[in-house]
Amino acid sequence: MSAARPNMAGHRASTNAPHSTATRAYRCNLRIKQTFERFLDLCFHISLMTTYLLRRIAYMLPILLGVNLLVFALFFLVNSPDDMARQALGDKAANPEQIARWKEALGYHLPRLYNREESGLRCFTQTIFFQKSLSMFWGDFGNSDMNREPLGREIRKRIIPSLCLTLPIFLASLLCNIAAALYLAANRGSNLDRMAQIGCVLLMSVSTLIYIIAGQFLLGKQLRLLPVSGFLPGLSMLRFLLLPILVGVLSNFGGGVRFYRTLFLEEINRDYVRSARAKGLSENRVLFVHVLKNALIPILTNVPIQLLMLIMGNLLLENFFGIPGLGGYTINAVAAQDFAAVKAMVFLGALLFMLGTVLADICYALVDPRIRLK
Repeated sequence: MSAARPNMAGHRASTNAPHSTATRAYRCNLRIKQTFERFLDLCFHISLMTTYLLRRIAYMLPILLGVNLLVFALFFLVNSPDDMARQALGDKAANPEQIARWKEALGYHLPRLYNREESGLRCFTQTIFFQKSLSMFWGDFGNSDMNREPLGREIRKRIIPSLCLTLPIFLASLLCNIAAALYLAANRGSNLDRMAQIGCVLLMSVSTLIYIIAGQFLLGKQLRLLPVSGFLPGLSMLRFLLLPILVGVLSNFGGGVRFYRTLFLEEINRDYVRSARAKGLSENRVLFVHVLKNALIPILTNVPIQLLMLIMGNLLLENFFGIPGLGGYTINAVAAQDFAAVKAMVFLGALLFMLGTVLADICYALVDPRIRLK
């Protein structure tokens, strides 16, 4: 009997060895199959995303063309090339030869939309619209009508101050508004909630111009804590940006809190929130994990507008605080009747807004698994 035991153990080892080898081979094949399926799924999603982006870009082209046509028609409905020349020449505008020379130098001597003196495609290419507006589709923004400076260089130079101003305003406003709105939604119906709603309405009723003047008077002139206006490159810009950032966050606080509070109240009253509370989850987990996550769709709807504000800057803040960004540059271009700069800023704004809508749609699909890009 004692001699039979080793033979039985050896028999078990010999029978288990092929079984373990087959199991390892099966698991290896299963991993390879799963990896291949994931790779195919990734390729499918990439192709789907590429098709979606190409289709959206194809939709952008006629919209941008329509925006250019609208700006062109509105601008030249109010002004003529002669009026633009008089605005640019100033004291020399009384001389017709100077006006004709200015128009020829900048290309405003051509017909606006159709050139009858040319033939073929030159009937359309030798026009103000083609050379001044359509050239932006391949990245040629041209030169300013006032100072002859390249507009591409002006945009690159002024986009950094605009971002330094609007990016902190966007992030700080988003965090403060969402945090305050979540707190008020969690304490809905309380005295604090009622007082906060009244305060938000009062903040919304005050113009941004009042916030700017009050901030400059109190913090700049009376307390002398911050400079009233100006801008310096490098780390010195922080002293000049702090006051406009505070003004921008405060002016957006009332409307932002009311908007996000409404979104959160709609989500709090849904069945999944009551189910989460019935499971014993804490209030903070319910608010930040469930309510906030499901309210991201309407929050992301503001992305196109916020992206436009990030690049174009805040017109009033840049103008009153002397920040050399794109917002102040746009106001000066409109005042100086600089058609080249105005159409470049409008084209850039329309392009950024449409890119923002595409980004928002992609974010919809990422935060909500029920949404698929087709």
